[in-house]
Amino acid sequence: MQEINHTLPEGFIIKTTEAAIKAPGRKDLAVIYSTVPATAAGVFTKNVVKAAPVILDMERLKGGSAQVIVINSGNANACTDVEGLNNATEMARIVSEDLHIAEDKCLVASTGVIGVQLPMTRIRPALRDMFSNAKNATLLEAASAIMTTDTFPKAVSKVIDIGKGSATIAAIAKGAGMISPDMATLLCFVLTDLNIDHSALQLAVTEAVDASFNRITVDADMSTNDTVLILANGLLGNDKVVALSQEYHLFKKALQEVLIELAVMCVKDGEGATKFVTIKVVGANKVEDANRLARTVANSLLVKTAIYGGDANWGRIMAAIGYSGVEFNPNIVDVYFDDILVVNNGYSANNDLKAGEIFQKNELTITIDMKAGQDTAKIFTCDLTEDYIKINAHYRS
Repeated sequence: MQEINHTLPEGFIIKTTEAAIKAPGRKDLAVIYSTVPATAAGVFTKNVVKAAPVILDMERLKGGSAQVIVINSGNANACTDVEGLNNATEMARIVSEDLHIAEDKCLVASTGVIGVQLPMTRIRPALRDMFSNAKNATLLEAASAIMTTDTFPKAVSKVIDIGKGSATIAAIAKGAGMISPDMATLLCFVLTDLNIDHSALQLAVTEAVDASFNRITVDADMSTNDTVLILANGLLGNDKVVALSQEYHLFKKALQEVLIELAVMCVKDGEGATKFVTIKVVGANKVEDANRLARTVANSLLVKTAIYGGDANWGRIMAAIGYSGVEFNPNIVDVYFDDILVVNNGYSANNDLKAGEIFQKNELTITIDMKAGQDTAKIFTCDLTEDYIKINAHYRS
């Protein structure tokens, strides 16, 4: 595995190992840590059913700082009651003891099968032996260790000029199924050497997530484990960045670009997907309306299967916006497949044959013009194929 343009920020170290959590033969544990305490922030699933690591991290992030993230794949540690929370806490304790840092500065994340206890008899020795290995892992290797049904690792690095220095932002993510807005089903970990105020960091990651991971959907299912964590260890030595300053806006823009790139990777890697689709709503009366319209179309099973079948069935799009809950005049709506007008003022533009050619492409855009205002929204989605059913029918086996 070749590491290309995946630079780690100063002061961050990664270790990976195998604990055979779901099955042997691959790395399934990763530890990311900073050599110094870091400012920490996060965004978590809105699902009422929250996994043990989510509960633990939400409590620990109230302090605004952390130094370590322990991640496992193969087991979500969700719906596991007190034992699950104890296991998450123990994973943090083992790593904190090995690294000689405070236990409450250690965060945990898990992904995989819900409702099964972690195999701690395999995880304990794997974690304890991890730091005896002198070899550090790369960002891409960490991304590989946290995959479940993903077909490729997802990692991005970006360098930005802040003041007199250059800050590095590096991030990894996993996600291919159970992907739905608010938040998409995924794990994402962001590292930077920027010196930034905690409130500014939390604001930046919240807004960046809303512009990226909250704009994608594969199957409209929301996970119990969605987690985005960011650590900023300040080793760049810049003057502390505060909210809404010029430096803040530079950082937020770069962070948003990194997360959008990862979010697009998640959709392109959607379970069984063959097409990447942008649903774009323009001319909406309100931003909320634009988002609801775009999400409704993006989540429509009939729209997604039509895209897979290469069927330019614009009627399914009109039906979807009709049940979105948004009030509008259907007799003025236009719909485009790429640049081909298929619906003109609510009726057929008689371009179905030409539009069908668009659906043979791997990437396409569906634009819906409501002609009611100035607001717009985009949602990234994919088609729905037989392979999605096969993958999820046998997920636990």
